[in-house]
Amino acid sequence: MAYNEYLADRISQFFREKSVPFEAKKMMGGLCFMVDGKMCVGVNRDEIMARINPAIYEESLKKEGCKEMNFTGRPMKGFVFLTEDATDLDDDLNSWLQLALDFNPLAKASKKKKKK
Repeated sequence: MAYNEYLADRISQFFREKSVPFEAKKMMGGLCFMVDGKMCVGVNRDEIMARINPAIYEESLKKEGCKEMNFTGRPMKGFVFLTEDATDLDDDLNSWLQLALDFNPLAKASKKKKKK
């Protein structure tokens, strides 16, 4: 299991309850949830990756269960990993997911790769 399917189901349910159109895509060994063609949140093993506003990034890292996302040897500002301590309760998970959803309209879409 590359990602926690229960967490993925909880995220899907949140988006459906909010009537937010999304696409779930397998990427980076996990499952990413795309909103408006942009990565919003994802599940990697037992952690959730959330793309939040860089303006609240430093403050967010002080919260229990929130840590910097570091795939490449350096942290990516605005991207955080959330452990079970941050997402176990539905209210806590929903709060993080709402932060990611709120930032989504401001987030830049990744550049599309040209097909050869």
